[in-house]
Amino acid sequence: MPESVAIIGAGPLGRWLALAAARAGFSVLLEDVMPANLHHAQEHLRQQLSPGIHPAEAGEALQAIVFVSTIEDAVREADLVIDCVPDELESKLEILCLLDRMAPPRTVLITPTTRLSIADLANCTYRPAKCVAIAAEASDLTGETQAGASTEILLRTTSRTAPETIALVRSFWERVGFTPRFEQDTDIPSESEVPH
Repeated sequence: MPESVAIIGAGPLGRWLALAAARAGFSVLLEDVMPANLHHAQEHLRQQLSPGIHPAEAGEALQAIVFVSTIEDAVREADLVIDCVPDELESKLEILCLLDRMAPPRTVLITPTTRLSIADLANCTYRPAKCVAIAAEASDLTGETQAGASTEILLRTTSRTAPETIALVRSFWERVGFTPRFEQDTDIPSESEVPH
């Protein structure tokens, strides 16, 4: 079961993921290379935690989030890493290669993408068995679920995804309040393979 989660990128999705994971009891490292983004994220999370939450509980959740300015610091001890970079091939390849190089071999990499094949992205790493995609637009991930209700989240795997990777990712999303549904990614033919 994952205990330490690194979130790469302190924009809206990164802030929401950090807050949801902290509320679920995870130790969270929120990374952004821009100090202003980290400061904005810290203020935003403090405001999100203030209304309707006992100050001690808000303090605990905020203390569960460590703000860091390097990917290396974020992933050093992480069980799970979720990147929040743009859903573009170049950005995804760059971040996944960095994460693959810097994170411990046991670390699972999760990337939100609706446009790219997780099978192709995973094959660019040394850990294809530990890569999973969130098949949702960032704007579709709302941060709140009704008490007792669970929202489904679609996750894409590959034919090489390890069962322990699926179990770890399932555990994370269930603790955050989602019902994970897994689908195996289908290979998308390249233009040269498409009949004309």
